Parts: sequence; C-alpha cells; structure tokens
Amino acid sequence: MRKMVAVAAAAALALSVTACGQAAAPSASGSASGGAVEKGTIGIAMPTKTSERWIKDGEYLKKTLEEAGYTVNLQYANDEIPTQVTQVNDMVTKGNQLLVVAAIDGVALKGALSEAKDAKIPVIAYDRLLRETDAVSYYTTFDNFKVGVQQGTSLLDGLTASGAKSPWNVELFAGSADDNNAKFFFDGAMSVLQPKIDDGTLKIVSSETEFNKVTTLRWDAGVAKKRMETLLTKSYSDKDLAGVLAPYDGISRGIIAALKASGYGQGGKAMPIVTGQDAELESVKMILSGEQYSTIFKDTRELAKTTAAMVEEVLSGKTVTVNDEKTYDNGVMVVPTMLLQPVSLDKSNVKQTLLDAGYYTADQLG
Repeated sequence: MRKMVAVAAAAALALSVTACGQAAAPSASGSASGGAVEKGTIGIAMPTKTSERWIKDGEYLKKTLEEAGYTVNLQYANDEIPTQVTQVNDMVTKGNQLLVVAAIDGVALKGALSEAKDAKIPVIAYDRLLRETDAVSYYTTFDNFKVGVQQGTSLLDGLTASGAKSPWNVELFAGSADDNNAKFFFDGAMSVLQPKIDDGTLKIVSSETEFNKVTTLRWDAGVAKKRMETLLTKSYSDKDLAGVLAPYDGISRGIIAALKASGYGQGGKAMPIVTGQDAELESVKMILSGEQYSTIFKDTRELAKTTAAMVEEVLSGKTVTVNDEKTYDNGVMVVPTMLLQPVSLDKSNVKQTLLDAGYYTADQLG
C-alpha cells in the first residue's frame, strides 16, 4: 500500500502537492478546561435521503467523527444541486475545518470548492469523485470498476443458472451521467458483457448499448421504470427478456415493477435476471424471494471509518493513507484515493453475509 505524506511546515500546516497544495486547518480550535484539546467542525455534504445507503453513510460518518471528538455539520441536499451548492458555501463561510463531500453532480460544485480552497479548507471527495477542480485533496470510495465487473459477471451467472438457452435477450441500464461512478460501473460491466455481445451469446434487442443512451438521471427508480416500460413495448412484444444489467438497487426495483406489470414472474413467464448494488433492505428481501437476482454489498460503515481516519490524518499533519494514485483523474488532477473492496451477493450468500457482517438483523431479513 502506497502512502502519501501531508507535511506540516513551520509557519502553517499544508497538504502535499498531490493534495492540491491546500493548507490543512489546525487540528484544534482551542483548549478546554484542564488543557484538553477541542477538535473542530467537519462539514459533511450528502446528496439525498431518498436512498437508504446515503442515510446510512451520513449516520455512520457522523457517529464515527463524533466519537473521534469532532463536531459534525451533516447536510442532505435532496438531490437538488443548488441546495448542495448553498450548503457547501455555508460550510465554508462558517469556517468548517474540513469538508467531506458526496456530490450530486461532480462538476457543479466547482465554484463552492474554489471558495474552500481559498479559505484553506481541505476537501475529501466521498464515494463520488469531484471533477474539473483542483480543490480536492483526497478521495475515498470502493473499487467502482470492480463493482461493474461483479455486476456483469453476476448477470452472466444468473442467465446460465436459469436453464434458458442462449442467445439471451438482455437490456442495459447505467446510473446518472453526472455521477462519475456511473461510468466506472458501466465500463466494468461491459468489460465482461461486450465479448458476449460480440460473439452473439447476448442480444441487446433495443440496440441501446452506448452509455449516454442507457443512463438513469439521479439514479431514479421512476425514470428506470418508465424506460423499461418503453423498452418492453418497443422491443419485446413478440419475444421475452432474459436479463437486465441494473447498476443500483433502486433502479432494479423500478425495472422489476415494470417487468411484473408486463406479466413477468407469473403464469409461467420467468422473471429476468436483474442485478443491483448497495444491498438495500427491500432489494435484499427481493433477492431472497427470487424477484431480484443479485446486488453488490459495499459496507458503508467501513467507508465511514476509512474517511474518518483520513480526516484525522489530514488535520493532524500525519501520513495520509491511499492505495491508488493513478486511476481517478478528475479532468484537472489525479486525486489520491483510498479504495475499498465490494462483495457480490445473490440468494446463495446474501443472508449469511449480511448477518455475519452485522449489517442487518435476522428480524429485518425475515
């Protein structure tokens, strides 16, 4: 594992060159009675509460940082870009010591982040890369290309296990185009699926295979449902769909709702193999019931711990731990990154894996 050092200069603490040259705020805002050090305020900007995983991310990160002695300013933007811009600007104005930002749109925060840089406030991009800016110090996320590889592999595994003979009719969905992760997920999946499309094992009946043709704005289940309905009407009036590449559980549920409304999963008409991501409780239950085939488990508690440790390292001038300094080019700079590993789950391992991890309880899973 490679490391990168944030060096404390005599006059002022500053991050290393690869961390944009931003100055790190001091690790203490003052002294309490008895000489104890009071830690500062960490601003956390989360995109939305409409997704279970972002609620958990915010809760875990807030809890972890508070246990480390920081005050936490946690804000959710309800998937509204202007709201998130205002929230980040407010964090800068109020002098939050460091910002952790999970962006709605990876580019839209450029102006607010520039203000943070001018104010010598370090910024950590959380799970979604902040793009087209040099005002980002580090990035914490999961191996997003690997997530896509796991989704593509799972789709093929499910199709094979279904007993239906190839060629299989499949449709492709991607995440929101303004989220940098969406392209990594899609490219990872297509690294597995494209050879099977080329040799005829998979048939994309709609012919919609380009990323910009299959994206789902804001990762919205309703948007995915509507597109699936359109695909079924236009391309599957006289043939059956065998599988769907879906990048996120919310999108998966929208797709499955459209499929069920069209008669799949009943009357002898098999439910297509549908992938997912984030191990959301509703989708886990759908995997156990056989409606959704798989999901990708990304333990957000571990991401929160990793990010909190990075906050501590940055603000104390210690060595900042990263394991990827090549992959995540945001258009202006390569952002030093700490990658965590995802886990592919299907009916064979989903319940035990999540129970063993303590992510859900037996009562929750039923």
